[in-house]
Amino acid sequence: MAGAFVEGWYREAQRCPSPNHNERPAGTVVSLLVIHNISLPPGQFGTGCVQAFFQNCLDHSAHPFFQEIVDLRVAAHFLIERQGAVTQFVSCDQRAWHAGVSRFDGRENCNDFSVGIELEGTDDLAYTDAQYLALGRLTRALQRAYPAITAERIQGHSDIAPGRKTDPGPAFDWARLHRGLGVDGS
Repeated sequence: MAGAFVEGWYREAQRCPSPNHNERPAGTVVSLLVIHNISLPPGQFGTGCVQAFFQNCLDHSAHPFFQEIVDLRVAAHFLIERQGAVTQFVSCDQRAWHAGVSRFDGRENCNDFSVGIELEGTDDLAYTDAQYLALGRLTRALQRAYPAITAERIQGHSDIAPGRKTDPGPAFDWARLHRGLGVDGS
């Protein structure tokens, strides 16, 4: 299938490969999409620090907060920046390290069967029109390539790691995403 993906890489994304991934368990069907948010330093956008963090190249002396994350080795599959630019760090055919301790639909270790999308943002600051447009395009492409990702299987990080995570937060407009996907979000 030609489609929007080649070997799990989205044709419309800039590639920025991360070492923070490994193989999915044999026979795993990608069936969950997890929406996150991130900003580095917290509340600052367009710094390039998220990309450096996901590639294990972050200058931990550049900001006091970075000392708190110095030992973390994480990456989502995708980052959607405030202006809508999409960067991909890990092939969707591989297990990116984005969900941590997590559970969905009775299954632990959501990294095994999910794709993670980070939106550049915070829990309480509205996401941009450009981000919703890019997220809608990417989500539709993911659903075509991985049909087990149904509307019900698009979740926030807070949904799969309740009490531990709060993102994408109250600022994320789930109804807007659902409308963009042609889904009744009620």
